[in-house]
Amino acid sequence: MARRSRRKFSAEFKAKVVIEALKERSTIEQLARKYELHPTQINTWKKEAVSNMSAVFQTNKTDERINDEKQTEKLYAQIGQLKVENDWLKKKLL
Repeated sequence: MARRSRRKFSAEFKAKVVIEALKERSTIEQLARKYELHPTQINTWKKEAVSNMSAVFQTNKTDERINDEKQTEKLYAQIGQLKVENDWLKKKLL
């Protein structure tokens, strides 16, 4: 008997299956038949998604904060550069 290689599922596929499972429009068994998966696998993905749901919102805040800090540093550097150039021009005019 030949060994089958393990199937690897993309994050998009897992998300699609979990969203359908969370909607509860069809049973887990129906979804398992539709996507050719074992019902336990769907339940595992569903539990994992629900337990990590809060991380989705936390990372957005962290990413925004990091982007804001980078933007602020960039603007302060630009202000400093303009101040130096302005002072140099004032000295040249006198």
